[in-house]
Amino acid sequence: MSGWEELWSELGISAPHALAVVLSAVGIYLVFLVFVRLLGQRVLSAMSTFDVVITVMLGAVAGRVILGHPPTFASGVVGLSTLFLLEVVFGSLGARDRWRRVLNAPARVLMAGDRVDPKALRRAHITRSELNGALRRAGVRSVSEVACVVHESGGGLSVLRRGVPIDPELLWDVAGAEDIPAEFLAAPEAAERDPHGASPDEGPSRDERKRAH
Repeated sequence: MSGWEELWSELGISAPHALAVVLSAVGIYLVFLVFVRLLGQRVLSAMSTFDVVITVMLGAVAGRVILGHPPTFASGVVGLSTLFLLEVVFGSLGARDRWRRVLNAPARVLMAGDRVDPKALRRAHITRSELNGALRRAGVRSVSEVACVVHESGGGLSVLRRGVPIDPELLWDVAGAEDIPAEFLAAPEAAERDPHGASPDEGPSRDERKRAH
């Protein structure tokens, strides 16, 4: 074997191996989507040491399966290209309301005012201690400062404080938003809106945006 052939064997990839990498990347991507959809956004977060360990292990297992044997530079390029292409495709689908509901778990209210929703916590696989940790990281010193806590589709926790009324438009796609006390929400100025829910100076209404998707 010449020097160039040996170099290609170390860095290159054969056609069957390339096809195997593509199929493995697609398969692992779809399996991961299914697990995230079934187990919830908690899979995407790192709220504890166990979460970090699982995240590292997921990456190691997925990478090993995708690259196959032997892992080479070319197989890495093929694998990454496939994953980025899948991200573009599913990202485009996720921009549409119909597909977003299928691919992503909805954002959900875990805490409304000073009241924690135990059912929502269980559904999100988040403990009360982890919720308290998120409040501390947000600089909250008392539950009396909290308007609501939302578990986002991406796995993070958003803490909205009292003081400035929350625009209901920010919560239209959040499950459990109806549990947030009205005193924390901005009152809609019905007199300045047309029957479709948009003021003369505003863009499309919520219904119009949904129809556009």
